[in-house]
Amino acid sequence: MLGAVIFDFDGVITDTEVLHLKSFNKVLEQFNIEIPLRDYYRDYLGYSDIDCLKAVSKRYKLGFKEDKIYELIHEKSQIFEEIAKTESKIIDGVIEFLLMLKRHNVPMAICSGALLVEIELILDDADLRSYFEAIVSAEQVNKGKPDPEGFLLTLNILNKKLRRHLHSDNCVVIEDSHWGLDAAKAAGMPTVAVTNSYDADELKQADIVVSKLNEISFEDLKQLCK
Repeated sequence: MLGAVIFDFDGVITDTEVLHLKSFNKVLEQFNIEIPLRDYYRDYLGYSDIDCLKAVSKRYKLGFKEDKIYELIHEKSQIFEEIAKTESKIIDGVIEFLLMLKRHNVPMAICSGALLVEIELILDDADLRSYFEAIVSAEQVNKGKPDPEGFLLTLNILNKKLRRHLHSDNCVVIEDSHWGLDAAKAAGMPTVAVTNSYDADELKQADIVVSKLNEISFEDLKQLCK
């Protein structure tokens, strides 16, 4: 039974992955570091801001302590908010897919490694906030993707809000990276991958791979939850 659809955010709903990289690189200028686009997509894209900066600190031997990481995350978030006001947009096919789910009364949620303020900024600007019953962001979990903690927390929140008893296999996850797909699989959830960030052959662990969300039918989603 299809009980809910859980979306990643960056690279699934909005095309902000490059904006995150721009923001990280602006912060890292003070350390004379620039993450190349190829490295970001290969090594960091699926990480939360915390995990990304930890990985950068380790790779470049910066020795960031926890308080420094949180200081840099705050700087990055402020930069991202300014950039996103003018450069972010909703990905083609997303709104049609959301409307289809709404017509069928399918609850929707977001589980993302982004910060809540960044997610809500874009949703509010696009007038999409009301579609989602729950948003789980980076601040709410101890372990980011590929750990399943975020998806399991999202399921728990949905069950409390909806007063239902959904199980993991009732929730379809929409992702754009192997980190997210691995997390969803570890949570026991069926998956759909969209090729917004990676080619189809890099997303083979997904149950379905599409180029746009509006290629997926309601029947497709129900079949995933049988």
